[in-house]
Amino acid sequence: MKLKIKALSDKIGKEIPLPYYATQGAAALDLHACLDEPMTIPARGQAMVPTGIAAAIPTGYVGILAIRSSMGVKNGITLTNGIGVIDSDYRGPLGIALYNLNQTPYVVQPGDRIAQLMVVPVVRESIEVVDELPPTSRGEGGFGSTGR
Repeated sequence: MKLKIKALSDKIGKEIPLPYYATQGAAALDLHACLDEPMTIPARGQAMVPTGIAAAIPTGYVGILAIRSSMGVKNGITLTNGIGVIDSDYRGPLGIALYNLNQTPYVVQPGDRIAQLMVVPVVRESIEVVDELPPTSRGEGGFGSTGR
């Protein structure tokens, strides 16, 4: 499978890297902020950061956007909706909606690695409405019910 990427900015591949796998075992591509100048995300605020690219997610797959762990752990920055979903029929620009959990502003620099894109298979199940669900050993036990 090949992921087709379209550069929407002249900076892509020059000043701003194309998406890439940072290591041999990386599961997701690093995405970069395609900015002309630094962008400030206000304290407890949000901003849409452009990547300067569009992607053709293959049919039968979905693109999952996730925050880079260093953005969350080191900087208190997360995705506004927790996770991003890119459907296989979407061809528009990829923007990363970031939320600043901190009490102080955070500055995104041009070219910063801001998110990851993982392309994974999708199973589209048919729906069957039933009166009872099949039993499991856990049953209806909720959050924390496994004791871990």
